[in-house]
Formats: sequence, structure tokens, C-alpha cells
Amino acid sequence: MPSSETPRSDFARSLWPWLPIWLLAALTAIFAHGPMPLYSTRTLAVAWEMWDQHHWIVPYINGAPYSEKVPLLFWLIQLGWAVFGVSDVWPRLLEVMIGGSELVLATLMAQRLFPATPWIARLVPWLLGSLSYAFLFGLQIMYDVLLAVWTLAALLCLLPDGRGREQPRWLYFGLCLGLGLLTKGPVILLHAGLPWLLGPLWSDWAARHRRHWYGAGVLSLLLAAGMLLAWAIPAGFSGGEAYRHKLFFTQTAGRVVGGMDQSHRLQSHSRPLWWYLPWLPLLLFPLSGLPRAWQALATLRRPLDAGIRFLLCWLLPALLIFSLIRGKQLYYPLPELAGAVILITAALWRQQSQDTARRTRWPDTWPLALASIATAIGLAGLSLLVGHGRFEGSWYAPLAGEAIYASPVFLALAILVAWPGRHRLQRVALAGLVGTATIYALFNHSLWSKFDLEQASQLIAQAQARGQRVAQQGAYAGQFHFSGRLHQPITELEGQPALQAFARQHPDSLIITYPGKLKASSMRYAVFTQPFRGGWLVIWPATALEGAATPP
Repeated sequence: MPSSETPRSDFARSLWPWLPIWLLAALTAIFAHGPMPLYSTRTLAVAWEMWDQHHWIVPYINGAPYSEKVPLLFWLIQLGWAVFGVSDVWPRLLEVMIGGSELVLATLMAQRLFPATPWIARLVPWLLGSLSYAFLFGLQIMYDVLLAVWTLAALLCLLPDGRGREQPRWLYFGLCLGLGLLTKGPVILLHAGLPWLLGPLWSDWAARHRRHWYGAGVLSLLLAAGMLLAWAIPAGFSGGEAYRHKLFFTQTAGRVVGGMDQSHRLQSHSRPLWWYLPWLPLLLFPLSGLPRAWQALATLRRPLDAGIRFLLCWLLPALLIFSLIRGKQLYYPLPELAGAVILITAALWRQQSQDTARRTRWPDTWPLALASIATAIGLAGLSLLVGHGRFEGSWYAPLAGEAIYASPVFLALAILVAWPGRHRLQRVALAGLVGTATIYALFNHSLWSKFDLEQASQLIAQAQARGQRVAQQGAYAGQFHFSGRLHQPITELEGQPALQAFARQHPDSLIITYPGKLKASSMRYAVFTQPFRGGWLVIWPATALEGAATPP
């Protein structure tokens, strides 16, 4: 075999066994129940309406152009539907494949940043795949994991390829940026553009060839912008004046200045500058539970090699800029988690190699073991507390019935992470992945019924098939459209006067409401009731609400 193929074969072997383990956990979890409202259901609703109404350029939701998102993820979903047929199987498989691709790209990035330290690249996919928040959010059919893939791919184009080539691959850099723009808009420039702007601080090649670095980079940005405009210009004319104004002005300004998109207007609000800092341990758990990980970061000292300088030029400016955004969300810095894991792993290696006095090869794991034991005790004691009336409510009773079965799992995980010997970090990663999957399974068996909209969606679809109008009190986020394969929009009713006027004009219609509490006497008036999240989902015949100041 030619020597040029050896690195490829070595890389293929490095995918074992972490990639099959992660894929098994992700596939098991994502197929455990139906699409989660409102994230996954909204994405599927847009893809379905584009498919159903043959809107191939402009995304639509509930009968109107959807200016909050760009179309690449919808196109990928529809591509699978064209091959396999319309179902929620392909979007879930697609999301898992995207998540696996992120892990592979992170491994490749670690190899290129630290070619003399293969230990780092071997550990990165284990630790990144075990991050609880990233794993759970990756089960949503959303845009941010795909955005992370294009971010990592674009940044890899700026790094030396490990075979003596230092010059960036500008054409591929522009293509990856363009695909990122088509995934979630200009935010890709915050994720992948900052390391390019700061290139001379970490890249010797950029420092020597500043004019080429910035000139070719600008051409790459123009290529990316051209890819976005190749879609946006015809979409703007096809979607109408209101859509065009939102697409080119309102949405872009709102995301950059206001820090939130219109779909989150109701729940997103201004958050303080430091808001992300207390959430970092959650975003990086279980890696954040290792004391020596924080110690290793705190003891980083100059001179810093190019790999660590690159990571700092990527992560610190990104954290600062996202902290300046008013409407912060936990998933905004999701693409940076790969860089954070690489940085922590490299810092641990640097600390270990410099601290010759220590005999301990791996970070201490006792906090994670204690946390796992506390979780096991809490789950085991929940049923006793609920039985004695200490916890009351619709959330605790079903959870207590299943929690007792999860308790032994966390006791076993405590032993796994605390057991001395080799491969302790891999065992921490495996414990984090298994623990997260266990919590997800616990949610699925005990609480999923509060989120399952399948029956309500089918009832609405049947009503529309009979020619009945359907309306919802308040904003509608498309949660019934894909599950019910709806062909007609659902009317949004803002305020009680609009609801009563609609009921008078369409007496045979159905109206969806979400009351916090429901009177027992109301059950005989509603055609469908279901606990939903912390309240209720109720579908009424319009005649039951006509003229009523409040639901019966």
C-alpha cells in the first residue's frame, strides 16, 4: 500500500470503538419517541409544508413564508424524502449522521492541531460525544449541529493539512462558509470568521503572508456570500415584499442587534453579560466535573504552541461576542464545544507533561463518582418521597415509578469512573454517555406522554379533511403540521375578542387552547384534552367558546 494512504488507514482505525458506541446510543435515543415539540416539530413542519405545497425555494410554515431560517436543512430532509418517502425516520437518521460527522471532524482537527500528540486526538471524540447537553440537543432536528459541522470544516481549511501544506484551502473555506450561511445565516461568520481575522496571532504562515491571507480570505467570503445570494435573491422575489424585507433587513438586524430570532420572541429576553459563565459547567459536563481539567486551563502559560493559540483565538472572542448578544440561548455556542474539548484535552496533556513530580496520569474523578452516587440515591428516594406526599404533582408520580430502575445504573457508573487504572478518561466519557442516555430513557418512559402530540395531530387532520376550520389561541409554531400531515393552515387568534369572533363566524370549527389548569366540569365540553408540558392542551368545539369570557 502506498505510504500516502497510511494516515487515512490510521484515521479509519481511530474511529473504533467510540463511533459505533456513540451511534448506538444516539440512534437508540432519537428513535425512543416521536419528534419533540417545539424544536423538532417546527423544523419538520417547514420541511413538510415546502414538500406538500411544492415550495422548493422559500420555506413556509402555516401557510406563510418562513423568514427566520435558510433552507439547507429543509433541502436535505426533502432529498431523503424523495428517495425513501415521507416519514420522520430519515430526518432522525440525518441528524445522527450530522452529529457523527461533527465528532469525526473534531478528531481530525485535534490531529492537525497537535500532530505530535496523538493521545489528544484519540480522547477528543470520546469526551465530545459524552457531553450531556450536546448529546441531548443533538437529538433535536435542528440547525445548530449542522452549523457546527460547517464551522469545523471551514476551520480545518485554515489549518495545515499534516502533510507539509501550510497554505489554507481558500476555495473549500469559502464553500464551507457558504453552506453555513445556507444553514443558519450570517452567524457562521461569528463561529468561523474570527479565527481567520486573528490568523497572524496563531498561524506562522498567516504572519508571513498577511496580504495573501486576508486577500484570499475576502475572496472566500465573497464566494460564500454569492452562494447565499444565489438562493436569497430568487427567494426574496418569490416570497413577496414582506418576506423579502424580513429576509434582507429585519431578520438579519434582529439576530445581530437583538440577539434572537422571531420564533423565540415570546421566551427569549435580555440576559446579562455574564450569563454564559455559570452555564459553562453544564455545557461541558461531565468533563467539567474533573478538577484537574479546570486546573490545567488555569495553569496555561506562555509560550503557547500554535494549536492552543488557534483555540484561544477561536473560543475567547466567540464567547465574548455571544455574551454581548442580549437574547442569549444555551445552544448558540454549540459549535464551540468541540474546540473547548480539544483545548481542555490539550491543557491536560500539557500539564501532565510539565508536572514530572506527579505520579497520577489521569485527572481525579471523585466529584463525578460522588455526583453519580447522589443521583442514584435521589432516584431511589424519589418514590419514597412521593409515596409519603412530600412531592405532589403530575410530574413526580410517573417519574417516581420509573426512577427506581435507573438508580442501580448510576451506582455502576460511580464504580466505573472511580475504579483506578488505565483509560480513566475514556471511562468518564462512557459513563457520561450512558448516564445521559439513561436519563433520556427515564424521561421517555415516564414523561413523554406530556409532550406527545400524535393523537391531537390526527384529530386536527381528520377535522380539516371534513372541511372544518381549526384555530389556536395564541401563536402557532407548526407542532401539529408534520405529525398530522396537515394541508391547511391553523388560524392564530390573539386575544379573547378574536377568539369569540372566529367562533361566531365558524361555528363548526375547532379551537386549540393551552390553559394552565382545567376544571373537571370542562371535560364534557372539550373534544380532546391532554396534559401538555406543565399545563393542558384542550381542543374545543367553537360552539363551546362562542360568547364565553373564559373556557367552560
